[in-house]
Amino acid sequence: MKTGAPLLVICIIAAIILWNGLFVVDETQQVVITRFGKPTGEPIMEPGLNFKWPLVDQTHFFDKRFLEWDGDSDQATTSDKRFIRVDTYARWRITDPRRFLERLTEEGAAQTRLDDIINGATKRAVAGHALVELVRSTNREVTPDPSLPESEATELEKIEPGRGRRQIMAEILVASAEAAKDLGIDVIDVRFKSIDYVDEVRENAYQRMIAERKRIAERFLSEGHGESFRIRGEKERELKQIESEAYRKSQELIGKADGEATAIYAAAYNKDPDFYQFLKTMESYEDSLDKESWLILSTDSDFFKYLDSSRGR
Repeated sequence: MKTGAPLLVICIIAAIILWNGLFVVDETQQVVITRFGKPTGEPIMEPGLNFKWPLVDQTHFFDKRFLEWDGDSDQATTSDKRFIRVDTYARWRITDPRRFLERLTEEGAAQTRLDDIINGATKRAVAGHALVELVRSTNREVTPDPSLPESEATELEKIEPGRGRRQIMAEILVASAEAAKDLGIDVIDVRFKSIDYVDEVRENAYQRMIAERKRIAERFLSEGHGESFRIRGEKERELKQIESEAYRKSQELIGKADGEATAIYAAAYNKDPDFYQFLKTMESYEDSLDKESWLILSTDSDFFKYLDSSRGR
């Protein structure tokens, strides 16, 4: 019993040491082992089961995948003295975990250093190029606005070969990667997220755009008013022409009708003058007399003659 007890204790201690010494490296991780705070051996890059000395060695796990860096929008000045705000983002990874541990310790510190590196490279690149080179990569043709006259057609400013947006991003990438190499970091890609004027300049640009749109709108309104007056004048002219033609035709019809009526009256008179005279007199009676009318007639008037003859019968 006394011989077995120490052996059991030794086995338990060995099991504890073995348990604390074993560790697993995931396929997304890379590990640096330090002994008393100093790196020892080569970094472990491959996944699997590994061993370290308990209480003596310490493991430091780092991600070996592509990592994201998203910078804050920062103010910069272009070579043509335009004040803009540039927002960038990048992708990076830890390529030398031992150096990364020695220089930065952990990813939070790396993000801070990348802020300085990439923002600095971006400002230097922006300062060496004009604004048009930052927002364009090619000298594309502008499709003219059909609503604008040829005198107001816009022509884009030309950029020199090799000085467009893509080349500027490549320039920032090269500078950032070179500066980060000593930190055990590889900057893989840098891109512009947005490029905009600073608030004061942007407001002035908006006001100029609004004024230009108003000027074009006023020109269209003026042309519309002119066209409206032309159409109204044409309408009034056509209306007067139609009314004049209608009046002429109506007068022709009235004249023709009067002529036919006169011819009918004349034919009737020539056929029986006495009867025609009698008929016209009767029509005059109808037009002249009513229940409240009084007539004073001479004995030789036609009115009296027909009335008198009618009484005699």
